[in-house]
Amino acid sequence: MKVKVQKIDGKAVSGKGAEVELNDSVFGVEPRADILHRVVTWQLENRRGTARPTRERSDVARTGKKFGKQKGSGGARHGARSAPIFIGGGKAHGARKRDFEQSLNKKIRALGLKMALSSKAKDGLVIVDSLDVKDAKTKALKGHFDKNGWNGKVLVIDGDAVTDSFKKAAGNLPGVNVMPAVGANVYDILNHDTLVLTTDAVEKLEARFNG
Repeated sequence: MKVKVQKIDGKAVSGKGAEVELNDSVFGVEPRADILHRVVTWQLENRRGTARPTRERSDVARTGKKFGKQKGSGGARHGARSAPIFIGGGKAHGARKRDFEQSLNKKIRALGLKMALSSKAKDGLVIVDSLDVKDAKTKALKGHFDKNGWNGKVLVIDGDAVTDSFKKAAGNLPGVNVMPAVGANVYDILNHDTLVLTTDAVEKLEARFNG
């Protein structure tokens, strides 16, 4: 499919680079809710940190020798210092280790990313020639976004790396996130209203699958 290319300030690009041909195997895949749900769930679960466990009675290094007589002390009977009531003893009913990491087939992950890009290609995809701006200021960049009608949450993806000037200018805009092509993922793409790709980003994403 062919998509028109524009500048970041909303002006049209003339000449040879006025249009870009998007690979249908990457941007023309029919989205499936079950695949996207699996990939998003996999992403969010793997973001969760492992719950830190506590040491219970069998985990602490305390003597198991009976330290007092069974009778005659006037106190309760104890057989080990690892009991929870003693200082240094194991915790009763402590937190258990919980690991939330999941595995997902690479083909499913790749298919999910293609479907996420394809869903934006139908509605919400913008292709720009580059992220170069004359005045790399937040106020000027906000003016460009307003002119283009990029309201709500906007995800901007560049090629190998994003220039520091653009990253700093976009960092103060609420709802705007910037990342290189290597960081493109299903959750962030679906979680934004508008996806802005540079021509370098398109090239990198297509090479990521065709390589």
